Amino acid sequence: TEWTQGFQFGCPILLFDATNDRTMLNLGREATRIRMASHVTHFGVHDHGFNNISTYGNLWRLAREGRFDASEGEIDFYEMAIKASGAVQANRWSRTIDGDGYIYSFNGPHSLFSDTIRSLRALALAHRFGHRILGENDRETSLLERLVQHARVTAKYNVYFGNNRDAYDISGRVAHESIFNTNDGCYRCPSTQQGYSPFTTWTRGLAWIITGYAEQLEFLDTVSDRELEPLGGRESIEQCMTDAAMATCQFYCDHTPTCGVPYWDTGAPGLAELGDYLDRPADPFNDHEPVDSSAAAIACQGLLRFGRRLQAQGNPQGDKLWQAGLTTLRTLLQEPYLSTSENHQGLLLHTVYHRPRNWDYIPGDANIPYGESCMWGDYHLLEAAVYISRLAKGEKYYTFFGG
Repeated sequence: TEWTQGFQFGCPILLFDATNDRTMLNLGREATRIRMASHVTHFGVHDHGFNNISTYGNLWRLAREGRFDASEGEIDFYEMAIKASGAVQANRWSRTIDGDGYIYSFNGPHSLFSDTIRSLRALALAHRFGHRILGENDRETSLLERLVQHARVTAKYNVYFGNNRDAYDISGRVAHESIFNTNDGCYRCPSTQQGYSPFTTWTRGLAWIITGYAEQLEFLDTVSDRELEPLGGRESIEQCMTDAAMATCQFYCDHTPTCGVPYWDTGAPGLAELGDYLDRPADPFNDHEPVDSSAAAIACQGLLRFGRRLQAQGNPQGDKLWQAGLTTLRTLLQEPYLSTSENHQGLLLHTVYHRPRNWDYIPGDANIPYGESCMWGDYHLLEAAVYISRLAKGEKYYTFFGG
C-alpha cells in the first residue's frame, strides 16, 4: 500500500519548520493540496496517522502557530481533512471479546499491527476538533473511545510484560501483529509481517510502540477527566500507556548496541555470529544482519518524550531514557548514518524495509542490505531534530496536537 506519501510531502514541511525556507513550505503545501485527498478517505489501510498528520496535521499546526499566513478557510480545510481521516480510520474496526476493539491492519479484520498506535494521532486531532463517527440510525461513536480502546488492546496483546504469556515472554518485547478470531473476538496468537518471527522483536515495530504511547500520554494531558471517566478513568488509562511505554523503552535500551541504533530484529539468527554486539556500536557493514536506522530515528523521539515526562514526575528512569534518546539522535546525525554525498537523495542511511521478503538493496560486495534511505527514516529523523531543536532554543514545545 502507499503508506509513505505523507512522509514524502511531510519532509519539506518539517524542513520549513526547522529553517523557515519558504520554498520547502510551498512544496509541501501544494503537494498536500493536490495529491493527498485520496489518503484522507482511504478505507483500506491503517496508516492515516502517517499520511495525513504528516501533511495536513503539520500544516495545521504551523498555521495555528502563525508561522505562515493562512486564511481561516485554509485552516478549516486542514481541519476538515483531519476530521474525515480520523473518522475513516476509526471506522476500520474489529471488536474483541471483552468489549474493547482495535483498528485492523491492511491484512484484514483479524489483524492488529503495532504500527497503528501512531495512527491514533488522526483520531486524537479529529476528536479535538469536535468530530465523531455517525453510523446506522445516526448512532454516534466517540473517536476518543476508539483511541483509548485501541491503545488498551495493543498494550494487552502486542506488548509483553514478563508475565509468562508464552515461553519467550520478556518484558518489553513487542509482537508486530496480533491475530484474533473474528467470529468471537478472541485472541489467538502473535504474528509478524516484517520481523523474523512472532516470538522475536522487529525493532521498527518496537519503535512505533515507544513513540506512539509517549505522544498519546502527552495528548491525554489535554483531555478532561470528564471525557476519560466513562472510558475507564484517567488513572487506569494513563497507567496502561505508561506501563507499555516504560517496558518497551527499557527493552530498547537493553537490546540495542551502545550507539542507539538497533539491528533489524532482536532475534535475527545472524546476530549469534556477531559476538558481544550489544557492548559496542552497531556495525551497518557487518556480514550477517543489517541494522535498521529508521527504527532508531522513530524510537529516539519516544525515548526523549517519555524520558522528559518521567523527569517531570521525578522518576530517575527519566534521565536514563532522555540520555538514550540524545545518544541515538547524535549517532544518526553523523556519519556513517547521515548521508553527506551530493549524489544520494536520502538523509538517513542504512535503513531496512522488509528483510524477510528480501526487498532491500544489497550492494554487490555485501551479504546484507546497507547504504540506502527510506522516506519514513528521513521524516522521523527530521521530526526528532525539530523536536530537540525547539527544546534547545526554548521555542514552543512540539506536539502533533499543537500544545
